[in-house]
Amino acid sequence: MEINTFLQNFADILDDTDATLIKQETVFRDLEEWDSLTALSLIAMADEEYTVKLTGDDIKSSNTLNDIFEIIKNKG
Repeated sequence: MEINTFLQNFADILDDTDATLIKQETVFRDLEEWDSLTALSLIAMADEEYTVKLTGDDIKSSNTLNDIFEIIKNKG
């Protein structure tokens, strides 16, 4: 699994955020578009793309997109 593919997959679940702003050090909660629906979309994307069950606790314990990527990679 590659970080750039994950970042593109994450950018794809956002409607209004410029994909160039999505980097591994991005604090996803700081994105204007981040809300509970986006969190559910992230969980669904992890399941669909990586067959990983991401939990709400996984998201709560993360700050950056790289943190989420590492959790998915370690669970996968």
